[in-house]
Amino acid sequence: MSGELRLLHVHAHPDDESSKGAASTARYVAEGVEVLVATCTGGERGSILNPKMDRPEVLANITEIRRKEMDAAREILGIRQEWLGWVDSGYPEGDPLPPLPDGCFAALKVEDAAAPLVKLIREFRPQVVTTYDENGGYPHPDHVMCHQITVAAFEAAGDADAYPELGAPWQPLKLYYHHTFHRERMKALHDEMIARGLKSPYEERLKDWKPDPENERRITTRVECAEYFGVRDQALLAHATQIDPDGAWFDVPLAVHQAAWPTEDYELARSVVESEAPENDLFAGLR
Repeated sequence: MSGELRLLHVHAHPDDESSKGAASTARYVAEGVEVLVATCTGGERGSILNPKMDRPEVLANITEIRRKEMDAAREILGIRQEWLGWVDSGYPEGDPLPPLPDGCFAALKVEDAAAPLVKLIREFRPQVVTTYDENGGYPHPDHVMCHQITVAAFEAAGDADAYPELGAPWQPLKLYYHHTFHRERMKALHDEMIARGLKSPYEERLKDWKPDPENERRITTRVECAEYFGVRDQALLAHATQIDPDGAWFDVPLAVHQAAWPTEDYELARSVVESEAPENDLFAGLR
């Protein structure tokens, strides 16, 4: 049955597929699930976050380089990947915030920006789709728009009256939101670091991060995937402009991640099939 299962991740930028849900992706690929990543933008306005890559020739060719990084990550994860073709909006900063650049992804109408995703869903025919929650995971305008178009496409793809020019209807059965950077997980990683006599990178952050039981209750599905954390890390490192191998991403050793929090966590946001919560599988109720 697993050979017939198809999983679609919808992400805002190249590298998001490797920082959110990558280990569970690698697990499902190993099990024979066909996995496709839809990347909304090319990351054209992204910053260079790895000091070793912060060079003029890299910045001048950032679009081409990030595409090559995505190619490398795709091979590591064993997935297919498609570009939806929209332009990165950048991360607006200031008070007041500046207007979004003309023509960028987050400035589009949702119904227009969702069209290529509807087409892709109808062609790929996934049973399960994932994306970010209504806050985008964090408030980058492209992440928020990614959420909006994924919800819209999930609803429209199975409607014969919606986008009739984009192929035969296909209704995905389950829609999930990633919950990667939540307090409960960070606290477990912090505690494991302290127990091993190591300095925790989360100490200062946790001081001001109050428990949020309501948010933690949103998590419905925890996918065991600790043995694939190494694959996740290799996929992350493929995005060399975005990930510093000596930076914060790797302050916590792999063994600590595996011991303290061996799952990747999701919220079942929409479903047209029955499954019992809590789940340990994105395909619960479908196998």
